[in-house]
Amino acid sequence: MFSRPRLVLGLQPRIFIKPSVASARTALVARRLISNSTCSHAEHNHQKPKLEHLSSGIEERLAHSAHLLEPEHDSQGNELNAYRHGPSALDKAVHLFFFTEIIRGMWIVLENFFRPPYTIMYPFEKGPLSPRFRGEHALRRYPSGEERCIACKLCEAICPAQAITIESEARMDGSRKTTKYDIDMTKCIYCGFCQEACPVDAIVETQNQEFSVENREELLYNKEKLLSNGDRAEAEIAANLHSDHVYR
Repeated sequence: MFSRPRLVLGLQPRIFIKPSVASARTALVARRLISNSTCSHAEHNHQKPKLEHLSSGIEERLAHSAHLLEPEHDSQGNELNAYRHGPSALDKAVHLFFFTEIIRGMWIVLENFFRPPYTIMYPFEKGPLSPRFRGEHALRRYPSGEERCIACKLCEAICPAQAITIESEARMDGSRKTTKYDIDMTKCIYCGFCQEACPVDAIVETQNQEFSVENREELLYNKEKLLSNGDRAEAEIAANLHSDHVYR
């Protein structure tokens, strides 16, 4: 490394070279690397190279790409142009200068302009929904009015989002019933595992998808809310379960 020039009065400025430990160490490491490299131990052959082994490699490249396009020959053995059936230069120039691709695209747009639209006027018109559609949750009852849920808590155990909370108690006849059945709809991922795990088809997912709210508290469903959903859509739920019973 070079140190700063020191100016002495009455003398010309001189540059003093200050040896650096880091530069000496770098030079030593570089010398070791050069001494250990394979290039330094290579044996030099002063004989003349054999010219018969030198080649441009064109033959190898042609042999490698020979299978891509096999040459064709006529009856006289002359090789034919493989691209003779493709578009000519005049055709390419016509497509380029007359914008035929743009004209074809505009023609397709013009054809669909006079056809009836494929969209529907939602919410006044609605498309079909599958019987397996997973929408808003509901709790069902038996035709006698008794709740179907037996408080087995399989839906609570299988829920991957842990959105279901159940509390239960025993009845007079020894069976169990739910005293609390809450679903946090903000956690629900609508996987349908609760419906598949229920042995009595008590918890189901209806086809209702229009249950948007204005605050988060309205998406915390309790047992009364779920039972009211089931009472309102019982006919629809029963029809969907009947149409899907073949695959269950």
